[in-house]
Amino acid sequence: MGRQAEKSEASIASVLDVALELFSSQGFRATSMREIAAKSGLSVGNLYHHFPNKEAIFRQLIERYWERLLDPDLRLNRLFAEARFPDDLPEMAAAIEEVVEANTPYILLIYVDVIEFGGEHIRAFYDNMSERFEAAYGERFRRLREEGRIGDVDPLVAVMVASRWFFYFFTVEKCFGVPMHFGMSPRQAVDEFIRLIRRGLEPRPDDATGAV
Repeated sequence: MGRQAEKSEASIASVLDVALELFSSQGFRATSMREIAAKSGLSVGNLYHHFPNKEAIFRQLIERYWERLLDPDLRLNRLFAEARFPDDLPEMAAAIEEVVEANTPYILLIYVDVIEFGGEHIRAFYDNMSERFEAAYGERFRRLREEGRIGDVDPLVAVMVASRWFFYFFTVEKCFGVPMHFGMSPRQAVDEFIRLIRRGLEPRPDDATGAV
């Protein structure tokens, strides 16, 4: 890579870092290209050389967040790939807590997108969420049902609810700065939620499946 290309990449990285901080703290419309350029150490003209408009920067930040979330080496994705739900619920909670902690500004961008764009940039990620979970867990869940280890609930819904709840819970804790919003410690809240999910999955004597 030539020196000019390296300089260009460094400039783009700086712009994205600055824009992430500004967008996540003050919103999209309240942030100007001039402000991004100034904080990035670039001229406005140079900034437009790298990005045609402000939305292109926002879109690239959202894409960068999805790349981070979908990284197969991410602890959470390795957990999904192992498909041990519901046995891995405590590990899932810990892995999602790590993700939220490491990506707080990106998570705040989702709320900016919902408020200022009507969710235009994040919709695609959620559109195929059920397909991703089916690919990871479908075979295991069918086996558990055949073995009578799941009651009359849909385990695919359970794993999606669990992952979404953990994201919601730790977002409120870490991104919104509202500790104890369940009236108990984070560990107590997570333990209670896991108990709720597991009791919903455990077969009961009156299950139509005949599970014990």
